[in-house]
Amino acid sequence: MSGSHMPAYDPHRPYNELPRLPPATDVETKTVLKACVRARAALSELKLAGELIPNQNVLINTIPILEAKASSEIELIVTTNDALFREASLGEGTTDPATKEALRYRTALYYGLEAIKQRPLGTNLAVEICSHLKDQQIEVRRVPGTTLQNGTTGDIIYTPPQGEQQIRDLLANWEKFLHEPDDIDPLVKMSILHYQFEAIHPFIDGNGRTGRILNVLILAEAGLLELPTLYLSRHIVRSKPEYYGHLRGVTENGSWEPWILYMLTAVEQTSVWTTQKVRAIRNQMEHTAEHIRFTVPKIYSRELVELMFTEPYCRIANLIAAGIAKRQTASDYLKALVAAGVLHEEKFGRDKVFIHRAYLDLLGRETHEFQRYR
Repeated sequence: MSGSHMPAYDPHRPYNELPRLPPATDVETKTVLKACVRARAALSELKLAGELIPNQNVLINTIPILEAKASSEIELIVTTNDALFREASLGEGTTDPATKEALRYRTALYYGLEAIKQRPLGTNLAVEICSHLKDQQIEVRRVPGTTLQNGTTGDIIYTPPQGEQQIRDLLANWEKFLHEPDDIDPLVKMSILHYQFEAIHPFIDGNGRTGRILNVLILAEAGLLELPTLYLSRHIVRSKPEYYGHLRGVTENGSWEPWILYMLTAVEQTSVWTTQKVRAIRNQMEHTAEHIRFTVPKIYSRELVELMFTEPYCRIANLIAAGIAKRQTASDYLKALVAAGVLHEEKFGRDKVFIHRAYLDLLGRETHEFQRYR
């Protein structure tokens, strides 16, 4: 990125001079390439760990909810794992707006993953993802006046490009760079594309979360992720000042290397943490299976164990739908699991809900030990 435009940058003026991609600088420095090797190795390890869990729904139903919670928290939409899993499993519509909004992140992510099986990722899909996030039809910004402000002081820190045509041109360039054949590592490309999308800021609201979903889709499209198990927002929520500081560094000084290294570190550390969590889930599943075989052998089946890890808030209807048992037998099974100390029974409206509390505790814990049943 050449320095000629840098002195003219003014946070109070729409950044219509946002440089087009690719960046006019070497983005794959030696340091970046070394970080890439580490991040790729950690991602491969995560992929292998995921394959060790026979029923992939266990992970598909779990990690995206943790990601939804963290990505929403970055935007100050705060909820709990418990509320999210309850709403995801029971869908009673009785939750608070923050939980509903956070859960829509998972819906939008799933939508995007299905969509890229049929068509390439691009501007139209980004618009659809943001519309799913906001639960209303979202369009590219047409009206001027959007600014990004410091949450504490209220000072304007960035004014994104204005004018629908200007924004669409920038998005067309973003899309062209995304699909252009080149030898840039997909992880580096994802980092560059994430900066550019956030800088274009194409929507009135939902840009940050849309951009973080696009990260996963870019890696999935490049073949680096098969399941949406990269819990990238975990790293960002723990280092928000660095995240926003490095984004600003690119805008104000063309400092691509620190930004790309930040993102590669996020991929590496997130992959390592998630791999450990996935292994802990697998170990807990094995422990649960052993415990059921020992305490209530008559009801044991692999499908029953997997269901408790796919639906930590479980109802009789879940067992019936999974073909595990008919109504009365399903009720007996769940009560036997309560007696065995695996599930906890709670009243939820007029229904009984059986909660796999030990599993929810493992998911919510920063470390990876799980509680053994007595």
